[in-house]
Amino acid sequence: MKMTSTRTEATVDYLVASDFDQTLSFNDSGHVLAEMLGISNFEDKVAGLARTNLVKQGAELAYLLRHDPAFRGVRREHLVEAGKCVRLKDNVKLLTEILSAGIDGYRFDFYVISAGPALVVRSALENIVPPEHIFGSELEFDTDTGEICAINHVPAGNGKVAVLETIEQKLQMSSDRVIYIGDGSSDLYVMHDVNSRDGHTIAVSETKSIGRIANRTVLSDNAVSVLVPILEDVLMWDSVQIRELFNAHGLALQDWDKIHTDWIAFHN
Repeated sequence: MKMTSTRTEATVDYLVASDFDQTLSFNDSGHVLAEMLGISNFEDKVAGLARTNLVKQGAELAYLLRHDPAFRGVRREHLVEAGKCVRLKDNVKLLTEILSAGIDGYRFDFYVISAGPALVVRSALENIVPPEHIFGSELEFDTDTGEICAINHVPAGNGKVAVLETIEQKLQMSSDRVIYIGDGSSDLYVMHDVNSRDGHTIAVSETKSIGRIANRTVLSDNAVSVLVPILEDVLMWDSVQIRELFNAHGLALQDWDKIHTDWIAFHN
């Protein structure tokens, strides 16, 4: 199996964009920050914002950081520290290395697009994903007090679509060579957009709303699991080739269950 890290005339390039919270990580960065600050009702605050439709789904933490008194004490260093406390899924670094190196004439540019604070995500993915490949909520800090004084950009909802399109233009990538990976309702807009333009979408959770529109759903604690639909649907590999690739990286596929799930409910 030929692995290549250099571009050739035959190389086909793809853009792989991923959400962060509960896609590359096990826990939500907002929960991590709230626990670090001793804020016990974070979930209630987020649920309250969802009920009021005051902010876009996924942008709740950015809103709370700017407007909620409980988060007034948050400084830049707290966000960086929270990133270090986020528990990443297994082999996130290996996933990025495999994609970057390329596979049999295909090369993948990997980016992360999150509504979470960019400082948190970049801290969590330090030495794994280049900071310039990470897009998150950009916060402005008061030079005198250190408090968050403004939110300059939040990639949530249609905001993720705009970021993805900007990356596509930068890479001069055609829309049918875009792969998006996400886990929840905050990814619905961007997944609809990618699907409508003949790209490929992968869900990594059992959330019904996203499972209905994603091309594939993969459930695993290991980040490299998202390679399975990429290898099958994009590279058209068979199961033997996929197992050989994982074996070459010291990973033996122990359980691989392909299950089609129908969600059914009846009303009498």
